Amino acid sequence: MTTLSRSIALLCSLVALALSLAGSPARAEEVAASAVPVASNAIAPVTDAWRAALPQDPEAATQAYLARLSPQARARSDAYFEGGYRLSLWNVLLTLAISWVLLQTRPAQAARRWCERLGKRRFVQVLAYGAFFVLASWLLSLPLTIYQGFVREHAYGMATQTFAAWFGEQLMSLGVALLIGPLFVLALYTVIRRFPRHWWLGATVVAMGFMVALLMLAPVYIEPLFNTYKPLADTPVKQSILAMAHANGVPASNVYEFDASRQTTRVSANVSGLWGTASVRLNDNLLHKSSDPEILAVVGHEIGHFAMNHIAVSLVEFGLVIAAALAFVAWASTALSSRYGERWQLASVQDVGSLPLLAAVFSVVMLFATPVTNTITRTMEVEADLYGLNLAREPDGEAEALLKLVEYRKAEPGPLEEMVFFDHPSAHTRIYNAMRWKAQMQPKP
Repeated sequence: MTTLSRSIALLCSLVALALSLAGSPARAEEVAASAVPVASNAIAPVTDAWRAALPQDPEAATQAYLARLSPQARARSDAYFEGGYRLSLWNVLLTLAISWVLLQTRPAQAARRWCERLGKRRFVQVLAYGAFFVLASWLLSLPLTIYQGFVREHAYGMATQTFAAWFGEQLMSLGVALLIGPLFVLALYTVIRRFPRHWWLGATVVAMGFMVALLMLAPVYIEPLFNTYKPLADTPVKQSILAMAHANGVPASNVYEFDASRQTTRVSANVSGLWGTASVRLNDNLLHKSSDPEILAVVGHEIGHFAMNHIAVSLVEFGLVIAAALAFVAWASTALSSRYGERWQLASVQDVGSLPLLAAVFSVVMLFATPVTNTITRTMEVEADLYGLNLAREPDGEAEALLKLVEYRKAEPGPLEEMVFFDHPSAHTRIYNAMRWKAQMQPKP
């Protein structure tokens, strides 16, 4: 669900009108412990005979798989993933800090007044301020963005780009945000002015409209800006993938490979797009690091998302969360602007200068909604896992692929930790489900 996840993240950043800002001062021992790339023997190799001899008990089989992870790999994975908990908090704190700068400081207020003097038409002024907000947020967040997206990823051995290449992609992302962000701001404030008492309802409709547009356009126009997509070589695994796709209603005429290895070491695949733009795409890391059973298991999972209409379900469920969040934003921002409007030079929430205020409140609300949004996504991931098992019938292939994901996702969290912080099930949960399926569905010796 890579494209869907990206679209949800971009939508939330547009609603909050804050770029994905996050970062925290790294603990010295954390970086020192992770500055060496992952060893090639992080996962102990096994044979088909080892897999055939696994115990029938799902938990025992799961522990046998997890025992193949080296202690160093587990420690690195835990440190990386748990560091993300702090980054989530720093993300919100940074959004609040940027919002304060844009509301309170004289240079930011002067820039707002300059935007308001541009042209005679209101929409020009709104578009100008929307562009200013995106650019100012990007610049103010840049040091922490560099830490999170470049320094930290290299420290954990998961990034492959030079700084120049990475920064070039950040500039391209900024360009995309400068095209989309101001249009969203214009639509948002058109709704706020037309429906001042219940604008949050209209804003939810606008947000969902942008979400659908992104899901349709991103695979065709945005993602090719960052990677090269080419048809996968005609091999037996490609024919198996197409057979699974066609048997389950995916309107894909080809399977595509993209060069994710130029950016990351992570493995991934997706069935992305809506209606006519749907396609099956595998990154080259998955193709080069995985066996055919692993590839089929991963693609079966992605086809499961498509076949079970998880995109439509996500739109509805996230739409309800965003509606509730925006309802709170409408109440809180009105109260705050009434109290501090004179200090911030705001007449009301209808003033486009209230944009940083809406971003600040929305970011706080979405932080507290994290367990809800993660549970929505995690539930659909479990469903797709089960669908993929029934489709590809490769439980050991799925377990092998899941061991690779431990590189960046903690393997065995506590139940509460998994509920709050995991948008995908842990490796333990997912391997257990695969081993349970294997114990029940595969022929007994």
